[in-house]
Amino acid sequence: MGPFIIGFLLLLLMLYLQRKQSQGGPGGLFGYGKSRARLLTEDHIKVTFQDVAGIDEAKEELEEIVDFLKNPSVFSRLGGKIPKGALLIGPPGTGKTLLAKAIAGEANVPFYTISGSDFVEMFVGVGASRVRDMFQQAKKNAPCIVFIDEIDAVGRSRGIGIGGGNDEREQTLNQLLVEMDGFEMNDGVVIIAATNRPDVLDKALLRPGRFDRQIVVPPPDIIGREKILQVHARKIALGTDVDLKVIARGTPGFSGADLANLVNEAALIAARIRRNFVSMVDFENAKDKVMMGSERRSMVMTDEEKRLTAYHEAGHAVVGLNLPQHDPIHKATIIPRGRALGLVLSLPERDQLTVTLTKFKSKIAMAMGGRVAEEIIFGEDNITSGAASDIQQATQLARAMVTQYGMSDKLGKIDYSTEQDTYLGKMNSGRSISPETQEIIDAEVRRLVDEGYQKAKSILKEKRQDLERLAQGLLEFETLTGDEIARVIEGKKPTPEVRKPRETKILPIHQKGTNIAGVPKVKKS
Repeated sequence: MGPFIIGFLLLLLMLYLQRKQSQGGPGGLFGYGKSRARLLTEDHIKVTFQDVAGIDEAKEELEEIVDFLKNPSVFSRLGGKIPKGALLIGPPGTGKTLLAKAIAGEANVPFYTISGSDFVEMFVGVGASRVRDMFQQAKKNAPCIVFIDEIDAVGRSRGIGIGGGNDEREQTLNQLLVEMDGFEMNDGVVIIAATNRPDVLDKALLRPGRFDRQIVVPPPDIIGREKILQVHARKIALGTDVDLKVIARGTPGFSGADLANLVNEAALIAARIRRNFVSMVDFENAKDKVMMGSERRSMVMTDEEKRLTAYHEAGHAVVGLNLPQHDPIHKATIIPRGRALGLVLSLPERDQLTVTLTKFKSKIAMAMGGRVAEEIIFGEDNITSGAASDIQQATQLARAMVTQYGMSDKLGKIDYSTEQDTYLGKMNSGRSISPETQEIIDAEVRRLVDEGYQKAKSILKEKRQDLERLAQGLLEFETLTGDEIARVIEGKKPTPEVRKPRETKILPIHQKGTNIAGVPKVKKS
């Protein structure tokens, strides 16, 4: 009986402590109810608004809030009130957290930071208690700023999910809503939050009075990318040939985090070969690594596989060069990168805000160029699975044209898409489509893909000599830039007196092929 009584008493004690926790007792169970928000001072963080570039509009909005806190009288004399909160919205890597760090470095007021996931624990009532404790600390140190990163972890819409949602998370959200704009005044406490999933946030959280400002932090344009590169390039030794404007033009779609990674990769490449500065070649190699993946030169390919890959990639490039409104070819390679045996990379000359019907059709035709080249050179019975990703890309483009962009006369200008875009991916909207309409959609998708296939076929039959020259050039040099591709197609060497074929010994692999690098690995002693 003794162990049973002890166990029963321990159970009662745990229930008592948990009850006190749910009632918001001081400190809660083992201090679980205390806020995990960290107070940052100038010694903790050295980032300022000078370190933020490429998102000028978002920076101006937040600089104004910092100015509010520093000089409230300038704005209050006209009856204006300091914004209670600002929500930073944007895809990953665009600089939302960096903006918050800059605010911490500029505001000269207490700055508390916490993650949305820090509120919720396994014990009931812990999240609500932490919210109360955080705001109590903030009120004592007002004026101050509270930054909640990834607020979607705690701010998701209530009542969503199987069983109606998570009661503990919803209780935490309710307490957050009350603290942000309830009966008690929180003058001088500004809430700044960041998320890349605004679509899942509770509507009560987004209304004015809680988040007065919703600040979109988009990917940078070409001018913004150049400014971001300038910020990160301050920390490295640049060669005289480096032109950041050219790099910015060649990195469309890159976020601030991507550009920071690009500069770092270029510096690592230069350091690896013991160079004292970072040259333009290092940036080009870093860009290829980021956009196309790391080279896998040690991968074993037979001579026939290399030949097939060369014609496949040459097919993409030749078709792309002869299509209207198609992006210029940046580089073609038969060196395996990432999960691909070879690839052709096209880059737009400027940031594109819209895409025309002609350009969509050109993209589909270029995607089919690899499969068509295989059929023409090796025969229909020897086509390979290498075109799987090309077929997937062409199908996705055609389906988007038909269901989202209203580019089908048979279906009209109606949205038939069953998916909704979010910043992180797609989610099913549950829209129902009749079987008859679905058949028309499938038929239109097939029509667009078949048209692209036939277009690629007509180009490659007409430009058979260009296909042969480029394939041989890829077999000889393995990687060619856009300018070099144009010269090879004209029957010239890639670059006079500069580019030479790789002078390496052949490494036999079971007498059936060669190592893609062409040289054996040498063990270091």
